[in-house]
Amino acid sequence: MSENLKTIRELADELGVSKQAIWQKIKRDSSIDLRQFTSTKGNTVYVDVDGQKAIKAMFSNDSSTRYRQQKDDVDDNKKDAVDEQDEVKFLRNLVSEIQSEKKELHKLLDQQQRLALQDKQLLEEYKAEIKDLKALTMAPRDDGEKEVMAQDQPEPETNTANSQPKPKKWWRFGK
Repeated sequence: MSENLKTIRELADELGVSKQAIWQKIKRDSSIDLRQFTSTKGNTVYVDVDGQKAIKAMFSNDSSTRYRQQKDDVDDNKKDAVDEQDEVKFLRNLVSEIQSEKKELHKLLDQQQRLALQDKQLLEEYKAEIKDLKALTMAPRDDGEKEVMAQDQPEPETNTANSQPKPKKWWRFGK
């Protein structure tokens, strides 16, 4: 075609950017009316001289695009390194917190075991005291004391009617 018209691909190669970057700039910048500067043949879009100047001006405002892209790549690498350092610091802090929690849990477990042991010892002492008290109450006494004990106990009833329990009914209508 004419030297005055360039495709978006040619313009992108000249500026050192991708076609998508040019399309995105055009879409973002509402001051450029794409129909005013372009013509289309088939699926190919051609940009005239005025459109080329406008697009170049948009990219020149960003200074050198390749320099900017390289700087972005370097910045991304720095950001990645900083992000990795932050992540390492975060993980170290997390590990130290987990270790301190682990120590605290060990202390609590130790306390719990000590209390359980104390409870067990107290229980055994109480059992021993109960056995001693039972032994005292069951110990053989003099004949006079045996009679007293026998008098304290109620005599079993000899009534046969009262000795057999009445069957209990599971329903209670009256009460």
